[in-house]
Amino acid sequence: MTQDKTQKNGQKNGLTYAEAGVDIDAGNALVDRIKPAAASTNRSGVMAGLGGFGGLFDLKAAGFDDPILVAATDGVGTKLRIAIDTGFVDGVGVDLVAMCVNDLVCQGAEPLFFLDYFATGKLETDQAARIVEGIAKGCRDSGCALIGGETAEMPGMYPAGDFDLAGFSVGAMERGTELPANVGEGDVLLGLASDGVHSNGYSLVRKIVEVAGLGWNDDAPFADGKLGEALLTPTRLYVKQALAAIRAGGVHGLAHITGGGLTENLPRVLPDGLGCNVDLNAWDLPPVFKWLAQHGGLAESELLKTFNSGLGMVLVVAADRADALTELLTEQGETVARLGTVNAGEGVSYSGNLI
Repeated sequence: MTQDKTQKNGQKNGLTYAEAGVDIDAGNALVDRIKPAAASTNRSGVMAGLGGFGGLFDLKAAGFDDPILVAATDGVGTKLRIAIDTGFVDGVGVDLVAMCVNDLVCQGAEPLFFLDYFATGKLETDQAARIVEGIAKGCRDSGCALIGGETAEMPGMYPAGDFDLAGFSVGAMERGTELPANVGEGDVLLGLASDGVHSNGYSLVRKIVEVAGLGWNDDAPFADGKLGEALLTPTRLYVKQALAAIRAGGVHGLAHITGGGLTENLPRVLPDGLGCNVDLNAWDLPPVFKWLAQHGGLAESELLKTFNSGLGMVLVVAADRADALTELLTEQGETVARLGTVNAGEGVSYSGNLI
C-alpha cells in the first residue's frame, strides 16, 4: 500500500504537467535554440520574431501594390518513418517547406512566410531543433520567412521517438498575374530534374525495400552510402529558378510533380480540351527509380503515376520562348529536358520508353 506524499502543512502534493509527460521547460529551451535559425530567414515584410501569439507580415513592405494571397499546406508523409528509424532527421524540414512552396510558385506566387507544426510523444530538444533548422534552411533557400510554428508534446498519442510534421506557407502575386494562364496548343513542356524520390510514394518505397530484404543501414544499391540516407535526399526547391523564368516572360503554367506523378499533375495546368504528349526518351530515368521499378516489378504506368520519375517540376511555355527559358533555367542550376508539347485532346499521352 502506497502512502500519499504530504507537505509539512499536511496538504497533499499535487501532480505536475511534467509528471503527466509534458515538459514545458524543454519546449522553452527549444524555442531559444531555434530563434537564430528563424532569424536567419528574415526577409522584407517580416514584422516580428518568434514568441508572439501570431506572426505579422507587411505586404506593402514586401513590395506588393495590389496583391492576391495564395496559401498551401502539406506534410512529408511516410518518408518520416525512415527519418525516425535512421535518426537522419536533418533533411525532412527541407522536404516540408519544399512541398508547400513548390506548390505556391505553380500559381505564380512568391512565397512570403512559413509556419510549421511539430508533434511528438516526448520532446527531444536536439532532434526537434535539427528538424526546425532544416525547415529554416528550406525557407532561406526559397526566399520565405519562418515566422512561427507550434511544437506539441502529446504523451500517449505517439510511440516513443515518433513524431509528425506539417506546415503551411503563404505567398502573393500581383493581381492579374496568376498561373496557369494562356496555355495553348503548341506550348512546350520543359521538365526540371528531381533530386530523387522527393516526398511522395514512400509507402511503396518502404514495401519494395522490405520485399528486397534490405535494411536502412545496408549499402544503397543505386547510390553511394547507406540506403536510408540515400532515400532521405531532400525534395528539390524550385522557387527561385521558377520565379526567374516567370519574370522573364513566356511561362504559361507550372506543375509540381508530386503524388500522381506526371500522369495526374500535368492535366491540372491544362484547360479543358487540351492534353499533352510526353516523350519518355527525353530524359534518363535516375538509378533510384530503375531500382524501385526492377525490385517492385512496377509497370511503366505505375511508375509514372506514383513517383516523379526524375522530373520534379514541369513548365508549360510559349514555343518561341522555350530555348531562351531553357538557357535561363540551366544558368539557374537546373537540368532541363524538352518533354513534348500541348495538343488537342485530354490527359497525358506518352511515346517512347522510360524503363
